[in-house]
Amino acid sequence: MSKLVDNLLGKLGQLKRKVMTDTETNNAIPIESSGNAGAKEEIGDSKGNKPAVAADKNVRKQGRPRRKNPKAKTKAIGATAQKDTAKKSQKQQKESMAAKSEKDTKKIEKEPVIKLLINAEEPEECRIALIEDGRVESFHVTTVVHEQTKGNIYKGRVTAIEPNLQVAFVDIGTGKNGFLPFSEIHPEYYASDKAALKHWKDLNIQDVIKKGQEMLVQVVKEAAGTKGASVTTYLSLPGRFLVVMPGSDSHGISRKLEDEEERAKLRTMMSSLSIPEGIGYIIRTASKDITKTSLNKDLGYLLRLWNETKKRGQAVPSPALIYKDQNIIAKVLRDYYTPDIQEILVDTHESQKQVMDFLKLLPTKQRKTTVRLHQGSRPIFNQYAVEDQIEQIYQPVVKLPSGGSIVINPTEALVAIDVNSGRTAKDKNFNETIFLVNMEAATELARQLRLRDLGGLIVVDFIDMRNARHIREVEKEVKASMKRDRAKVDISRISKFGLMQISRQKLGRPIEMGSYHVCEYCQGRGVTRSVETQSLSYLRRIQTGVAHNNVVGARCRMPVKVAQYLLNNKREELLEMEKNYGAQIRIEPAPEMTPADHTIEFIKAENGSDK
Repeated sequence: MSKLVDNLLGKLGQLKRKVMTDTETNNAIPIESSGNAGAKEEIGDSKGNKPAVAADKNVRKQGRPRRKNPKAKTKAIGATAQKDTAKKSQKQQKESMAAKSEKDTKKIEKEPVIKLLINAEEPEECRIALIEDGRVESFHVTTVVHEQTKGNIYKGRVTAIEPNLQVAFVDIGTGKNGFLPFSEIHPEYYASDKAALKHWKDLNIQDVIKKGQEMLVQVVKEAAGTKGASVTTYLSLPGRFLVVMPGSDSHGISRKLEDEEERAKLRTMMSSLSIPEGIGYIIRTASKDITKTSLNKDLGYLLRLWNETKKRGQAVPSPALIYKDQNIIAKVLRDYYTPDIQEILVDTHESQKQVMDFLKLLPTKQRKTTVRLHQGSRPIFNQYAVEDQIEQIYQPVVKLPSGGSIVINPTEALVAIDVNSGRTAKDKNFNETIFLVNMEAATELARQLRLRDLGGLIVVDFIDMRNARHIREVEKEVKASMKRDRAKVDISRISKFGLMQISRQKLGRPIEMGSYHVCEYCQGRGVTRSVETQSLSYLRRIQTGVAHNNVVGARCRMPVKVAQYLLNNKREELLEMEKNYGAQIRIEPAPEMTPADHTIEFIKAENGSDK
């Protein structure tokens, strides 16, 4: 039995060796070394099997020839080379990405090119644009028709007192009375000394001032629509480095000067200066790194200006303009100039002189800006591709880089801003796309508020976001973008409805109000009635009028399109009215009329008329 088992095992071993030998033989390929082609020896087994390629030293213990697989070796060499190539490629890719990152970092760290363009070539209009890397960041315009009054000081007379509203109306000679709240009346104008000792909240306006009383008031908010300018009796005179406040004892430093060491330095310098009693001041942001001499010069100029204003206010009768704020060029330079502006370009010699005179008043460290007169054949704003950007300011829709947009709609109560996604990238995650659009909108809306000078309550309707982290990031972006704004801004968090509320100080008249007027066709509604709707409305009025017993005719003058529609499409109705009511109806086209204009005159039997 055991002998039979041994024979079977032996045959199985032979069979296994045969199969393995055949496999190696079929897979074996010659390996040629450079210059040494080794001789190959073919051997076979006792059974006459196919020979196998083998080497003496590569024989397994079991007796089976051992042969290195040349193909496997080639594969191994190829895999190693491929691996090395992959590592090299990865290394090169990393080096390339590192170089790109370094390049981007340098690009980010590169200082922006800031220029100030002053277009004063036409006497009717003066425009100033601050551009940063070719992008308009601030725009100011003044015209002869809509001259700014904010900052002006007037000698006015109280014309009316409203106890219910606790306000007074002051005639300042501008055509519309100024609006003076009780909280803006200085105690020096109170009728009694006892009243001046109490807080204004404990008093009534009718008890402290009277009708016909004269006072110096300053415009703090431009007139808009039917509303007059908002005025105050707390006067202030701004300079380059200081704001002087007569009749006040308060002292302050701009919040934008955050360095405590710098703030302490400025306090020390101001305490060493001779400041009259009853004169308050605010140190402006431009006072950073300023010298004591420059502060003293600015203070002296403002004190002289106040003395001249006070003397004129005592001498002239009311109403009268006592102090007029500087022209737009000097005003913009005073409020917006920084040493970061590399170049100021002007298109008139007069503007160039104003800029040069301003720079002479600055410390030497702040005079690095180059002033150049533009003498090209093209207008200065066209030369620097600014006109198209300015035109965009007056448009309600602002496009975003990702394809979305924001729609700005100023109303009587607030400014509504809607964020639209536009086209959504198909290869991107929907939430990430919405987040991207909202982030772009957060940056752009801050810029648009500055450009358009929109103030008051602003409500922004962002696209709904589900990710709480995305919501927080959008809120941070809005706050970061608003830091560049000179106006005081208060920003709320995004509500569950996707709304953000922003309260922004009004620095002046909105840009649109100074350049546009109410449409005579739509009367400010933004839309006009269709020809069909107008025609049917007039047709009903005609029928109502001729239905009276004493009316014998109607004479109607209407815009051309409306008249044509009635005569061509409603002729049968008109003829039926004439037959039923015995009145003659006459339709006259009037080319000079706007779509909203018309006249319908009804002729009575007594030869009178009823319009």
